[in-house]
Amino acid sequence: MSIKIIKKGLSDTIQDYGRYGYQHLGIQPNGYMDFISAWLANKILEKDIHDPVFEIHFPSSQLLFENDHTICITGANFIPVINEKSIVLNKPVHVKAGEILSMLQPIHGKTCYVSVQEKLLNSQWLSSHANSKPLKIGDIFEYKNQEQNKAPKNDYSALINEVTQMVFNNHAPIRILPGPAWPLLNKAALVSILSSNFLISASANRMGFNIIGPTLSINVPNTFLSSAVCFGTLQLLPNGNIIVLMADHQTTGGYANLGQIILVDLPRFAQLHPSQPFNFELCDLDQANQLYLYLYEKFKH
Repeated sequence: MSIKIIKKGLSDTIQDYGRYGYQHLGIQPNGYMDFISAWLANKILEKDIHDPVFEIHFPSSQLLFENDHTICITGANFIPVINEKSIVLNKPVHVKAGEILSMLQPIHGKTCYVSVQEKLLNSQWLSSHANSKPLKIGDIFEYKNQEQNKAPKNDYSALINEVTQMVFNNHAPIRILPGPAWPLLNKAALVSILSSNFLISASANRMGFNIIGPTLSINVPNTFLSSAVCFGTLQLLPNGNIIVLMADHQTTGGYANLGQIILVDLPRFAQLHPSQPFNFELCDLDQANQLYLYLYEKFKH
């Protein structure tokens, strides 16, 4: 059973939970930009939530199904169609051999996820399918053959509604944990970062989101030793602007580390369009952990 890429998208990839444990060697973890939507796609098909999925941006790739498959699409709404017939989000969809999945138009969100019910057989690297290399024409993904597709047994309507509210209909501030350079911000910068509206630059990508907003400054020269960074780290650039590191971030950075977006807010942040203003709010570590554990329990059971 296989799926073939017949048209190249903007920056589509295959992703799973990520490749952790190798950052000390300079190997980036990669992984989902919006892990909640990716988990949801797998959950609806009753797979392991960490299984690999196609991460699709717009303009999107076209996927040719060379065999029958059952898929689920979550996250951003790009008006998905099978052979030009619209299909629904957040539901299992049976696709027949020879049919093509395309995306017509972005309606909301920046990234969608396509989970395939069958098990992906392509080789892994360091125990992960996550990849920073975009899909290209001719790429083939092989899946384990199943005599028949299993119909999901459970109703996930409540979880779907909660995820939609959390990721796409939530306009609360993006919560951050203060980093080592946070106390070095001067008084004006502290007021600005917590009271101003910010926008994401149109140049945003899987490596980092440049943030448009007030110019910030710190009380010491902006020269720091390189230290470990991760998905969601806020770095203060020499020009006074912020960059937020995303899933394909480097493993170390030498800019001032202002803080860290909490895990449960990263998917919402990753789905923001450049036209959507947002602001920041401080959070404490205990609250951040409790929010994540609450979310994980929803998917675990």
